Amino acid sequence: MRSLRGVVTGLPEWDRCAVMGVVNVTPDSFSDGGRWFDTGDAVKRGLELVAEGADLVDVGGESTRPGASRVDEAEELRRVLPVVRGLAAEGVTVSVDTMRASVAEQAVAAGAALVNDVSGGLADPAMVPVVAEAGVPFVVMHWRGFSQDMNARAVYSDVVREVVGELRERMDAVVAGGVAPERIVIDPGLGFAKQAEHDLALLAALPELRSLGRPLLVAASRKRFLGRVLAGPGGSPPPARERDAATAAVSAISAREGAWAVRVHEVRATADAVRVARAVEGAG
Repeated sequence: MRSLRGVVTGLPEWDRCAVMGVVNVTPDSFSDGGRWFDTGDAVKRGLELVAEGADLVDVGGESTRPGASRVDEAEELRRVLPVVRGLAAEGVTVSVDTMRASVAEQAVAAGAALVNDVSGGLADPAMVPVVAEAGVPFVVMHWRGFSQDMNARAVYSDVVREVVGELRERMDAVVAGGVAPERIVIDPGLGFAKQAEHDLALLAALPELRSLGRPLLVAASRKRFLGRVLAGPGGSPPPARERDAATAAVSAISAREGAWAVRVHEVRATADAVRVARAVEGAG
């Protein structure tokens, strides 16, 4: 199934679904806000994730949880750049999670190998030209608006058809803006302007998302829909940090369905899950 996953120009090739570990350099992320806010702690955490099996590390300085307010550019740069620089100096393949072109540009100069923009270049008109000029891979996520009001935009008549269509339009726009197609990764944006039933439907339709012809990143880690699934009818969702086993289950499903990478907060269980999925593929 390697050919189904695709290859992203500018990044290493893996013979299985890759694992992207998350380092949030923020005080307010829904899952681990504040834990890695110090630069030294954040770099140490990134190295721990690599030791546990992460193939690349995604560094972000702005929370995108529902309802989150934006930080200013100077603060985002202050949070992100030293961590990117520190991890890149240790040989880590680093992704920068940002919606700002200026942050992306400076992070790439500091050693980031991939730009992961949850808005797919919509939040900042300068993003696509910056990525095109830098010649780095670019994650294009399905996005309908900023965190403050994205829940109100979770309205679909056919979520799979609409997300695939909107992603195709956005991918075409990014290519028209100068980003090479072979450097694009697609992300369905689980939890962004989506309810639990939408997220589950998209996971069930990963082969249709792969029809876009680009490698697929699945970022389900600890998200609300997993809490809803684990709670059951009428129950209370477990806290975010108690959803890692469910996250690993999604990682295994995603790997089996040909995802290029999965983005997770806790790496070890997912690293095991994708390796088991690869072994099953190899035996098939």
